[in-house]
Amino acid sequence: MSESPGIAVSSGSAPPAEAIPRPNTPAAPKPMAAQRVLPLRRPGRWMITAVVLVLVAQIVHGLATNPFYQWDRFRYWFLRPTILDGLVITLEVAALSALLGLIGGILLALGRLSGAPVLRAVSWIYTWLFRSVPLIVVLIFLYNFSALYKTLSLGVPFGPAFFTFDESRLATDMAVAVVGLSLNEAAYAAEVVRGGILSVDQGQHEAAAALGLPKSYQFTRIVFPQALRSITPNYVNQLIGLIKGTSLVFYVSLLDLFGSVQTMGSTYPGDIVPLLLVATVWYLILTSAVSVVQFYVERYFSRGATRTLPPTPLQKLRIGLRDVRERARREAVV
Repeated sequence: MSESPGIAVSSGSAPPAEAIPRPNTPAAPKPMAAQRVLPLRRPGRWMITAVVLVLVAQIVHGLATNPFYQWDRFRYWFLRPTILDGLVITLEVAALSALLGLIGGILLALGRLSGAPVLRAVSWIYTWLFRSVPLIVVLIFLYNFSALYKTLSLGVPFGPAFFTFDESRLATDMAVAVVGLSLNEAAYAAEVVRGGILSVDQGQHEAAAALGLPKSYQFTRIVFPQALRSITPNYVNQLIGLIKGTSLVFYVSLLDLFGSVQTMGSTYPGDIVPLLLVATVWYLILTSAVSVVQFYVERYFSRGATRTLPPTPLQKLRIGLRDVRERARREAVV
């Protein structure tokens, strides 16, 4: 029997394929379930975090252990009737000034955007004037307004007066504070509202005009609701500044929160520091409450502008706890 050249024929059975050595053959990879993805190590971030935590701990330790702050006196003054009465006045002045300032800001913004040259000029001059003059000057000027004008009248210029008012009876301490803050707030609110209106896409105006909608309907139902997404965060920032600005009404003899603290501090000189801490904590509470309201207002007006609404703090907490449980379950499996 002839054999083909170059081919070896073995009389025995061929070895199994598994027994044939295969050099340089890589090992089979592990299943994906058994593999563990290691996160990227960030030593710099951990170092900065540690430094920040140490600094925060030192600040908290200093506040808690320094006898100069007199935390026992802080607890005594925090809910005293005098402080709470001043807090109520602060809330009243801030609420009235914010409402009147926003209304005045809307009117001034519409005047700046109108086609009437006189309205544009008057609105611009008003905004320029009250943004240039410090608030304390406005309050002191209004407080002494009766020295310039004993009476106020309404009638024909250079002609007879139909109604006459006694300025000293109208200009109470509360009225002076609210009017002064409202005049100042309207100038800043006007720019906030104007910027929000200008942020609305021009196509929205054109689409509303193409439908033949009245100007008032276009503004109230189409333009202004969309502008609120831009107006809300900026105006809330102004509102927080307004709450802190109410501390200046002490100079027009109105005992708000800061005025009550100042009065008690002059009566009890040894409690000046805890009284200032009381005012600080109450202002922190007020501004924090406004920030919470801002979040939910922004979330409400973001409907239709984003695919998913931003989660609330409670939802964030639930998501974080769920992620922690899932991570712990994966670690247990591995």
